[in-house]
Amino acid sequence: MTTLLLILTVLVALALIGIILIQRSEGGGLGVGSSQGLGSFMSGRGTATLLTRGTAVLAAIFMILCLCLAVLNRGASSGGNMRDILAHPPASQPAAPAAPTAPSQPQHP
Repeated sequence: MTTLLLILTVLVALALIGIILIQRSEGGGLGVGSSQGLGSFMSGRGTATLLTRGTAVLAAIFMILCLCLAVLNRGASSGGNMRDILAHPPASQPAAPAAPTAPSQPQHP
């Protein structure tokens, strides 16, 4: 189940990256500059709306998948050889003060 959710998450993330890269920074989308009578669906405004909605839907799916993965793997690190570093902090040893060294006396011949 976890493997399936991971694969789905990666595919949604790649689709989200792709749909974001298709969009123009001005919010125009794919159809900006081409007013060739393709109808309202592929007009500049229609494409921008489609890409914006697609981005919102993919982002929501990505968030839901990530939350599901987090809930499924909630107690996975507490068993076996794995060690939870927050549950058992390392015992701190007091630092030994550095012993001052006596300056060596110059030897005279």
